[in-house]
Amino acid sequence: MADHPGEPVTVACGPVTAPLFADLPGLERIHPLIRRGRAGHWWDLWKAMRGRRWTAVADLRGSLIGLTLRTGRRLMFRPAKRHEHRIEELARQLHLPRPPDPRLWIGGERRARAAPLVDGPLLAVGPTANWGAKQWPAERFAETVARLTAPGGILPGARGAVVGAGSERAMAAPVREAVPQDRRIDAIGISHLLDAAALLERSSFYFGNDSGLMHLAAAAGVPPLGLFGPSPEWRYRPWGPRTAVVRTPERYEDLVGAPDFAHRRQDSLMTGRSVETVEEAARALFRSSAGR
Repeated sequence: MADHPGEPVTVACGPVTAPLFADLPGLERIHPLIRRGRAGHWWDLWKAMRGRRWTAVADLRGSLIGLTLRTGRRLMFRPAKRHEHRIEELARQLHLPRPPDPRLWIGGERRARAAPLVDGPLLAVGPTANWGAKQWPAERFAETVARLTAPGGILPGARGAVVGAGSERAMAAPVREAVPQDRRIDAIGISHLLDAAALLERSSFYFGNDSGLMHLAAAAGVPPLGLFGPSPEWRYRPWGPRTAVVRTPERYEDLVGAPDFAHRRQDSLMTGRSVETVEEAARALFRSSAGR
């Protein structure tokens, strides 16, 4: 976009992430890639994109589609098995001078809607994940929230926003109920990802499991503490100078390489980390970020 100012932008992506581009400057169209059998979604994409010449095509999936479109500039991603962060990998393959910091475009109306909800310090919490094994126990989240917002905590008396998808309400209930009602913001099932981002943008601190919300917080400029177990933090940690992670005592390779490991298991593999450890990491990150 910086190299081609004023050019209309078309984004093709999965339906879950599509809302993140809704406020993108110069947006002409979002094409959601809705998976169909026999790779039908790629055929749909090609038919939608083939009828014009593009100023530039950046294909981060390394698909054949990117090779067939007419364009003056083509940037193709080709996966390489390296021990590096996903953003470092993308930057290297796209020949960028350095890995970019995450960024979101949030419209003024969304910011205006979020403003009345936050009249002071706010602790945002993401206690859910798309896989049970990646979830730190809910009761430990609740205890950590209580400690961080208590007198002597990093955000004494702060309000607490519990964030997650609508389908995760039961999963997040113990954490939600642990926040006093007069200081609680229930952001479970918030209508739009950018509305969630507008709320996170006004938060003072975020901690949560390895999930998309963790990256959303980083892109919104909030110091995020990510909790990792059966996923590699070197690959998926939140990106940026004001971020940190806590992982289980067991390495990722040891957890997923255990004889009884199964990708469908839903019991937590995150129990090896105590409330005290997460609280200490939160305090350290908050201090190094100089608060907000």
